[in-house]
Amino acid sequence: MSSESSMANANGNCLGWAARDASGVLSPYKFNRRDVQADDVSIKITHCGVCYAEVGWPKNKHGDATYPMVPGHEIVGIVQEVGPNVHHFKLGDHVGVGTYTNSCRDCEYCNDGLEVYCDKGVVLTYNRFDYDGTITHGGFSTFTVVHERYCFKIPEDYPLASAAPLLCAGITVYSPMMDHKMNKPGKSLGVIGLGGLGHMAVKFGKAFGLKVTVFSTSMSKKDEALTVLGADSFVVSSDQDQMKALAKSLDFIVDTASGDHPFDLYMSVLKTAGVLVLVGAPSEIKLSPMSLLLGKRSITGSVAGGTKQIQEMLNFCSAHQIYPNIEVVPIQYVNEAIERLIKKDVKYRFVVDIGNSLK
Repeated sequence: MSSESSMANANGNCLGWAARDASGVLSPYKFNRRDVQADDVSIKITHCGVCYAEVGWPKNKHGDATYPMVPGHEIVGIVQEVGPNVHHFKLGDHVGVGTYTNSCRDCEYCNDGLEVYCDKGVVLTYNRFDYDGTITHGGFSTFTVVHERYCFKIPEDYPLASAAPLLCAGITVYSPMMDHKMNKPGKSLGVIGLGGLGHMAVKFGKAFGLKVTVFSTSMSKKDEALTVLGADSFVVSSDQDQMKALAKSLDFIVDTASGDHPFDLYMSVLKTAGVLVLVGAPSEIKLSPMSLLLGKRSITGSVAGGTKQIQEMLNFCSAHQIYPNIEVVPIQYVNEAIERLIKKDVKYRFVVDIGNSLK
């Protein structure tokens, strides 16, 4: 679908980089951000992470693209204006915005701080209609305006560029680990896939005092997993002997893989009542019912996290000096960065330097 937002024009107040069609190629685009309302925070964007969402939505992989589309939902920056009812933020604060910027604020999930599961549908940071009928635009832009509820304080001593990937990759693995009490030292964690999400799962696991095993289809990531990220063990999932040796040994698995892969194999390495949480998006899930029944095992899913957990995670990362591994690039390189992301040629997250390159 193609729809020029009613707020977009050649002389708009905000400069971004947008996709115009399903090629997904981004180029400069001017549009208007809304005026700051009573509960709003206006943020001068300094950095924005490049998530795999930037492959899917700009290229219309989900069939719901609205163009022009300004992507980016790992947004960090500095507060430049606040509305009169805003009391949690002030000018100059370091802040972040994640994968969503609005929700109904009245359902049971919003009331419990789980806005990402809003009954009426969470409003995503880009490529979604907001409640006022406008199209949301993301962080590949000079500034943004959001209700203070969906804005998060970044501790002053935490580097802004490093904070960006926490707003999607970080919270996507942190949230299910906390939900399933996988922050107890001594427990055993498996991580499938060692990309933007997987490397953060390893970092959180080690910070929680867990025994961490990384699963990969290739030996090429072994040194990185063990030496750089500090995992306790590395297993090539296609090696049947290695997998059999792990039978019934793990409490929890974070599955970040988006490509199709076998599930029975991984369920077999879970202990009785073990849990595999899916945070990637393969095209289908196939497994034998006996993989669940005989070991009282379960498979579940999770996306991002609520506002309470996001702020909690940011504070935890600052306190424990947990930093994503990033490659900082200018906005002019963003199309190449997305192509490299498709090829898995990044360790482990691109972050666009908006402040110094988008003029």
